[in-house]
Amino acid sequence: MDQVKKELNMVKESVKGFVNEEDGVGIIEVILILVILIGFVALFKDQIDEVIQKALGNITTDSGKVTH
Repeated sequence: MDQVKKELNMVKESVKGFVNEEDGVGIIEVILILVILIGFVALFKDQIDEVIQKALGNITTDSGKVTH
């Protein structure tokens, strides 16, 4: 009977460890997503900069129409 209790405790501890380990996986997933996003930003930096510059240019041009 003691052997069964020991094995059940081992299984219980293993399940607890697994649950705790799964929380760490979520953090790793978030970090990987951030790394991928940063990679895309670095890869397409020039294109992103161009889009932002055009948008700001249009805002500046169009704001002149509003004030006149």
